[in-house]
Formats: sequence, C-alpha cells, structure tokens
Amino acid sequence: MNFAIDLGNTSVKCGIFEGSELIEKLEGLSIDQLIDTINGRLPKNVILSSVHQEVTAIANKIVDEVNCLIMSHHVPIPITNGYLTKDTLGLDRLAGAVGANSLFPDQHNLVVDAGTCITYDLVSKEGQYEGGAISPGVHLRFRSIHEFTARLPLVEVEEQVPLLGRSTKESILSGILHGTAAEITQMIRMYASKFADLRIIICGGDSRLLKRNLSSDVTFVPDLVLIGLNTILGYNVEGI
Repeated sequence: MNFAIDLGNTSVKCGIFEGSELIEKLEGLSIDQLIDTINGRLPKNVILSSVHQEVTAIANKIVDEVNCLIMSHHVPIPITNGYLTKDTLGLDRLAGAVGANSLFPDQHNLVVDAGTCITYDLVSKEGQYEGGAISPGVHLRFRSIHEFTARLPLVEVEEQVPLLGRSTKESILSGILHGTAAEITQMIRMYASKFADLRIIICGGDSRLLKRNLSSDVTFVPDLVLIGLNTILGYNVEGI
C-alpha cells in the first residue's frame, strides 16, 4: 500500500494505491489528520507534493517505518521536461502530465486541470512535457467579479445554469460557467489543430461542474494528478 498526497491551493487530496490501482481517496483532511492517517495506516511508501507549502516539516512527523519521497523538480520522472523555466513549473501540472503519459502512452495528451486555476499541459507522444497555459479557475472568476466591482454580488456555483441570464445572478452564472466552458473548448480546438491524434484529458475539482458543456471526446480522469504522483513514486522506488 502506497500513499500519493497532493497538497493543493485549496484542499489536501490523498490517494491510496495498491500498485497502480487507486483503491481509496481521502479529501478534506487537515495536516494533522493527514499525518495521523499515515502513521496509523503505515503505508509502505508515501510521496508528498505541494504547490504552496514546505512539506519537509510534514515528512519529519511521519514515522520511520514509512518511506517518504518529497516531490520536487529534482526528483526523476518518467517523461522529459521540456519547460524552459523548470523550477517554476507547478508540481501538480508535472504530475498530471506524467499521469496522462502513463495512462495513454504513444499519443499526444492535453491535460486540462480545472482547479483553482485552469491549466493546459501538453505531453507529446514521445513522452516530453512541452508546456501549456494558465488561466483563472471558476471560483477565482466568481470572486474577482465581486471583489473588483462595486455592486456585483458574490454568487454561489450552481449545477443548472441558463445560457440566457434573466437576473444579475443568472447573468454572472451564465457568463462564468458557459464562458469558461467556451474557453476550454476553443483552447482544445487550437491545440488539436497543431497536434494530430490528440487525447484531451480533464481533471481537477471543477471538472465535473464543467463536464456537461464539453465535448464527448474529452476523457475525464478526476484523479489524474494522484495517478501521476503514484507513477513517479513507482519510478523512484523498487517493488511498486
């Protein structure tokens, strides 16, 4: 049993794996709860990855029986990183690219991660991370339209959203949710025009929210980053 842990901008996600199979996922844990879970269940190996905080202090609280790998830009990975500024690349973006390549090798993969930010990451069929794009995520858009205007309200996300807004609330919902889906759709079209045999993979916390407005040709893998982290763990540790 191995743990792959992604400490994101807004949540802690922990994938529990047997080999390459994700058998359980834990979300919403505090750091203390996460440490207690690791020390209580004693996985053989753990990989810790964070986009915003130092994880050495967390690793130091994990018992010695557990082998702990801290994800960084210096950890070997099973793809080539072609990014020009490697040290600035989000580890979650890199893990998503690794996950895509492990699930769908020998073809170009575009990973669309709909989280706090929406990221677009291209990994080629030759196994090279090529780069991508970053734009504001759904919840950032709701917050910004409220915080940077005088009178527009902070609107809560809803599943069913009309295209034609007949109130300020509906207009904000339509503009952000349909607009975000339109952005993703057009970005996919532009990438597809440059890369033949391109698989589109969408993941992240808001992927299900956007799912209904995207093409059926999109492959949904909500736990892609965890799968990528587990793949990196297996690449660095024997016997997984």
